[in-house]
Amino acid sequence: MSVCTHAAELPRPEPEPLSRTCPECLVAGTHPVHLRLCLTCGHVGCCDSSPLRHASGHFAETCHPVMRSFEPGEDWRWCFVDGAVV
Repeated sequence: MSVCTHAAELPRPEPEPLSRTCPECLVAGTHPVHLRLCLTCGHVGCCDSSPLRHASGHFAETCHPVMRSFEPGEDWRWCFVDGAVV
């Protein structure tokens, strides 16, 4: 079982979302299945169940390690680096 070492390094307070939906999906003309919020910069991207997986793509481009669900009523977080729920 992995333990995230990155959550303690996140900015406080949490960054404001840069959008209300995945901007890359809007440009591509696709629909996100679920949204994720980058806890380093506020980028909103679609989940890995979405056709283009923009949240994972954002991590691959930026190495921002932790995101959280951006769905109403959900507050779980995921560390891409450690592959762990935070």
